[in-house]
Amino acid sequence: MRSVDYGADILSGKRRKKVPEIAAEPDLVVEDAASGFCGAVVRVEKDNVVLEDRHGKQRLFPMRPAAFLHEGEPATLVAPRRSAARGPSRSASGSVKVEGLRARTARGSRIWVEGLHDAELVERIWGHDLRVEGVVVEPLHGVDDLPGLLAEFAPGPGRRVGVLVDHLVAGSKESRLVEDLDHEHVLVTGHPFVDVWQAVKPAAVGIEAWPQVPRDEEWKQGVCDRLGWGDPREGWRRVLAGATGFRDVEPPLLTAVEQLIDFVTAEG
Repeated sequence: MRSVDYGADILSGKRRKKVPEIAAEPDLVVEDAASGFCGAVVRVEKDNVVLEDRHGKQRLFPMRPAAFLHEGEPATLVAPRRSAARGPSRSASGSVKVEGLRARTARGSRIWVEGLHDAELVERIWGHDLRVEGVVVEPLHGVDDLPGLLAEFAPGPGRRVGVLVDHLVAGSKESRLVEDLDHEHVLVTGHPFVDVWQAVKPAAVGIEAWPQVPRDEEWKQGVCDRLGWGDPREGWRRVLAGATGFRDVEPPLLTAVEQLIDFVTAEG
């Protein structure tokens, strides 16, 4: 007798829908299916992806199969392929990168920052822009003698000075030092953080938050002691390594530096 052909295995059940693979391109919005964290892709690190939510919080997730939701549907994130037809590349500050850049001859204008760490962080994020514009950043090692330094520099047309000040909040020592400065060729901006370290987002350096350090304790050493980072030199290496682009620093610093660059590159 001929056997009856029943077709496919009736016990196999309904075939599962294939989960699509999506390239983890910057700004792609997805949700981590396990935690519900929703954010835009910031970058891919080996087999992991960094997402940033609308509050600026960043988290790292492994790119496991079907681990994410895209427009409500399961998806697998994969590293984007490099293409010869990419759009314009971007600098660390987010500006369009000038390929084959030859640094412009330095302007007479300057941007002054409080210390070496400030200068290194500004260079890390805005170095490309500063070379395009021919702007030199100089560390002051404090703003205690800012009026005297300005008198010596003699700001004027084509010799503007932009000053970036740490902890520029009402009632601070820094705010009192600069409150009487009034010069059309000088602009002082700042950020509210005790030190420029705090202007780097905690997630960028792998911590949940910057530790609270009592006022009678040296802040950098206090941070290193609480995080197990050794001395401030080792701590700063960790902080600077985490600041790879503008998304890794807090908005007040971004705003302050962008204002200074605009000011010192303006005509007059």
